[in-house]
Amino acid sequence: MTVTLVLGGARSGKSAAAERRAGPGPVTYVATGVADPGDPDMSARIGAHQARRPPGWSTVEAGDLVAALQSCSGTVLVDSLTTWVARAPGFSVDVVGLCAALADCEGDVIVVSDEVGLGVHPSTEGGRSFRDALGLVNQAVADIADDVLFVMAGRVLRLDRA
Repeated sequence: MTVTLVLGGARSGKSAAAERRAGPGPVTYVATGVADPGDPDMSARIGAHQARRPPGWSTVEAGDLVAALQSCSGTVLVDSLTTWVARAPGFSVDVVGLCAALADCEGDVIVVSDEVGLGVHPSTEGGRSFRDALGLVNQAVADIADDVLFVMAGRVLRLDRA
């Protein structure tokens, strides 16, 4: 069992890199994003992700990511921590439970998340709170991960431990 964290910015290719790493299947795809009829961009992104998945993959739509991970077996791909944190009230999520669930998975787990600390300093308190919350979640998952990858312009870089 290995845990791999795949980080990158928006449209960096991180999800596609994670999908390649997961292999052809069977894979349980744990989706944390929700299509919103009022947000055609998000709906299009979700549609593109669905279209890329091989037919042998199963999909779990997870509001409760920790519980979803506790019920999965085999290879699991979580996409993404970003939408999981964004949907949580006050961006407060169970990081300890997440890391425990990841460590307890029987199969390989690939986790996708945005690296939001490289961009422009958010101009709102909400933006800063989100950036900080996701950054702490990413650090916690990276700490228990066997491998951390950074994707930029579709290219993958392996990140070593400090």
